[in-house]
Amino acid sequence: MKKIAILGAAGRDYHDFLTVFRDAEDVYLKAFLQIEGQNIGELDEFPERTFPSSLAGERYPEGIPILPETEMERLVKEEGLDEIVLSYSDVSHEEVMHQASRALSNGCSFRLIGPDEMMLESEKPVIAVDAVRTGTGKSQASQKIADILDEEGKDVVVVREPMPYGDLEEQAVQRFGSEEELEEAGVTLEEREEYERHLERGHVVYAGVDYEEILKQVEEEADVILWEGGNNELPFFRPDIHFVLVDPHRPGDEVSYHPGETNLRIADYVIVNKENTATDDDIQTVVENVERVNPEAEIIHADSVVSVEKPEELEGKSALVVEDGPTLTHGGTSYGAGYIAAEKYSASEIVDPGESASGSLREVLDRYDLEKVLPAMGYSEKQREELEESINRSDSDVVIAGTPVDLNKVVDVEKPVIQALYRIEGEPPLSKVLEDNSSIFNR
Repeated sequence: MKKIAILGAAGRDYHDFLTVFRDAEDVYLKAFLQIEGQNIGELDEFPERTFPSSLAGERYPEGIPILPETEMERLVKEEGLDEIVLSYSDVSHEEVMHQASRALSNGCSFRLIGPDEMMLESEKPVIAVDAVRTGTGKSQASQKIADILDEEGKDVVVVREPMPYGDLEEQAVQRFGSEEELEEAGVTLEEREEYERHLERGHVVYAGVDYEEILKQVEEEADVILWEGGNNELPFFRPDIHFVLVDPHRPGDEVSYHPGETNLRIADYVIVNKENTATDDDIQTVVENVERVNPEAEIIHADSVVSVEKPEELEGKSALVVEDGPTLTHGGTSYGAGYIAAEKYSASEIVDPGESASGSLREVLDRYDLEKVLPAMGYSEKQREELEESINRSDSDVVIAGTPVDLNKVVDVEKPVIQALYRIEGEPPLSKVLEDNSSIFNR
């Protein structure tokens, strides 16, 4: 029997196990390996966690250990591992090969799970919105698509890539129909960033661990399933229409990150977003890369339009900019919609976040070399307290929230909060693209 370990980040790794390995009698999973602090905040030590037997199946009566990634070499020697499976998303091609080299140098095989093995088939139409990197504007596109479908009288249900950082049994299937249900579930700030705007529009959101069971439940209430990938993850459900976003602010990333390049190569439509704030040369570089690796895809040229409701409240004021956390960390960007709004609406000064950041937020600023903006990190209660303290200690007149979360609902902010709003506008319009593919809704 082949003994394996899976490298992941509490998401795709669980899905790969459940769809590919759980019932494979010739394979035994010895452990999930995850980066210390990945998606659960800065920690003094790696928490003791186990993937529960209720999800793992009868072959794993004690469950499956979840260990730090640094344990790979020890496990190979002590457990005689045969293969390392990589289930990370939004990692550079170079990082993929570093992990492969670790496995190979210890005598193991190295494996990536392909789409045909892990994608689930649905009886209902599936539209997927994915990207080549974190922070390209997937949420803008998926919200727009959901609104269009809603206007057409379709019951659309959104399914998000997993973010199960708590009790995995309780989070096996998560259904959110209201903001109150988010509060009851105690979701992290990152989860709120992805769920809130859909709920405000009246769209049910599913997430969790067991996507086969999630799919069964979603099919009971949806006319159309809208898969919204996190980071640059592959769709878990096989899409009938696959939109993939690329970012001309990071030209070249579309063909140098995993599994983003795979998404690009299998896309039906590629949305070149944020063209209104990118250079012509960078847009051309991205378009040429798209045409080279996926000449069959139709390209949609799109702007990401940033606005605030009351610009007069920002003009001439000093501002602390709080941005979407994963866009800055996983996505590797130096700013987002909040910073653009501060410049667009003539803030007198953008305050240095390092002057007030405390605790783990100070470490995040240093690690990711962030000088202009504060990431909205809130994976734990302690981290939310640090975010609140960092905001309130800032020497600024106002706070600009580039994160889609309503900051006033998650921390007690003593300064006026100005929400940066953003929407996607493309040519051809997304409504026209959906109209051209209307046959999938009639099957």
